[in-house]
Order: sequence, then C-alpha cells, then structure tokens
Amino acid sequence: MTDQSAILFKSVSRHFGEVKAVDQVDLDIRDGEFFSMLGPSGSGKTTCLRMIAGFDRPTAGQIFLYGQDVSQLPPYERSVNTVFQDYALFPHMTVSENIAYGLMIRKIPPAERKKQTDEMLELVQLSGFGDRKPSQLSGGQRQRVALGRALINHPKVLLLDEPLGALDLKLRQQMQVELKAIQQRVGITFIFVTHDQEEALTMSDRIAVFNLGKIEQVGSPAEIYEHPGSAFVAGFVGVSNLVKGEMAQRITGSGRMFSIRPEKIHLAVPDASQSADEYAADGKVRDVIYLGLYTRYLVELGDGGDLVVVEQNLKTTSMDVTRLRGQSVRLLWKKEHVRTLGGPDA
Repeated sequence: MTDQSAILFKSVSRHFGEVKAVDQVDLDIRDGEFFSMLGPSGSGKTTCLRMIAGFDRPTAGQIFLYGQDVSQLPPYERSVNTVFQDYALFPHMTVSENIAYGLMIRKIPPAERKKQTDEMLELVQLSGFGDRKPSQLSGGQRQRVALGRALINHPKVLLLDEPLGALDLKLRQQMQVELKAIQQRVGITFIFVTHDQEEALTMSDRIAVFNLGKIEQVGSPAEIYEHPGSAFVAGFVGVSNLVKGEMAQRITGSGRMFSIRPEKIHLAVPDASQSADEYAADGKVRDVIYLGLYTRYLVELGDGGDLVVVEQNLKTTSMDVTRLRGQSVRLLWKKEHVRTLGGPDA
C-alpha cells in the first residue's frame, strides 16, 4: 500500500431531482487499500461506487482514478471492474469460460488465455472446477467465479457491491477472510460497499461511514469503533450507549452527550467502591439475554433511562446470569472510555 491516491473525490454530488443522494463528498482512497463504504440503505455509498465504475456520473465535482479525471468517461474506458451481489455469471458457460470472458473479448490467444485462467482458478481456490456450470456450484463458489472473472483483467481498482449479502452467516464469515487474503495477494485497491458493520470492521484497512449522502467519518476500524466522531457513527458501528442531558450531567458532571460501549461497562454489586478514574451509575437489571459467548444486560437507571452492558461468560452459565434479573447493581467504567460527542442538546 502506498500514499498515492487510487480514487479521489473532489466535492462530488449526485442529485436526482430534489434528492441529494451524494452531497459534496470529498474522499481519498489510497493505492492498495481495502477500503469499505459503510452505511444504511440510502446513505449514498452505492451511488459513489456506481460513479467510480462509470455507471452513473456526478451532478457536480470530479472523480480521479490514479490522477486521471474520469468523471465523464464511460465504464469501458476506466481500469476498474465490479463484482455484484447477484454474481451476474453466464449460466450457459463453464466456470473457466466465465473467468476467461474478459480475455476472450480482448482477443488474448487461447494458450495464454488458458494459462491465465488456470492461475486465476488457483487464486480463488477453484482448481478442478473449471468444467462445471454455475448451476453446479454453491453460492460461495459462484462468488469466487465472479471474483476471478473481475480480477483476470488486472483492473487498477476492484469494486465490490455487497458481494457477500446473499450468503449465509458462516459462509459469509469464511469469505470475508478469503477476500482479504486475495486482496493482499494481488495487491490492488479493493473498494467494498456494505451495510454490515462487522464485515467492514473485519476486512478493511479504512472505512468511510456514510449517512444521508455525506461522509460522517473516515478512519481505521479501531478509530471508527473506539473514537466515533458523531452520535450517528457511535450508534451505527457496533452497539453504543448514547447518554445526554440530565443523565449525562449526573454521571459526568457535564450535560454534553457522550457514548460508552456496552463491553466497557463493568457490572458490580450495589455500593461497590468507585475509583477516581471511573464513572458510576446505579440501577436495576431489567432484562438478561444469554447469548452463549456473552450476556447482554439491560440496566434501568434509578434516575431514568437505561444502559446496555455486555459481559463475556468466562466463568458463568445461563443459570448464573439469569439470576441477576431484577437485582440492583452498580455500573462502573473507566473515564478514558467515554467519547464526548456534542453539546447538551446534541
């Protein structure tokens, strides 16, 4: 990965009538990055991807691909390829023929075409599957074919539009690891669109969090999770307790909104001692949800409002944790884990 810009957005907007799908976005994606665009439906992430691909064009602003202004260029004049959620494979072609399609269009000689196709089959772990049809493959295997077909043309940038969305959870998690490994082996820039926070946190070098056509924050997975720049990011990426107004005033001495992650809060007995570097709140356990690896507690505070607490089940069983329902507790967390997000009315 280098500091060179693979993709650069300069004040890019895309409006559909009165709807500002993308609104004055500035973005710098580095060469060789695995970069994710994360956000809910309608946040602008897919529109940005389509503009990079050339399927859509900006209403205003410029898009640069390795220094070249491609804002108005058609897709076939850009060194980018796209992998879609529905794979878009040719059902009448074999796996090898699907992967080699781009080489055939470019009139690469058959011997060289076969050599490159075999290399790509090995890269995407489909050696021995070349003669099969897409209908004979699993969802994960079809996804690998789509990936191989896109990569064989050696694009400068690979665009992935929610490519794992149709897979079941276990296969999706497996493909996340494989995709990242493939990206590191080929060394090209991957731009990945998803609404799945775990997916983005797992694979990305950096993430842009989109909301209402704008970018709320760009950073590494750790920066986005540990240091959310807004209430939206804190609430969208993972689970976060957002505390404001009188409740914030009682806990921290300030009415400014803050966020605290559930796993940072320690569940203690009532009247447990509080150190100088901790905040505390007293409440009653309203609900207990045992999830095997960890337990989620909903604690109703004595002065109104509630906090979610997550604790790993290192030494406890489902019987142990459910006994806490209805019990009074004290919640403690380190002051350093609090993220202040704005004024009293934020």
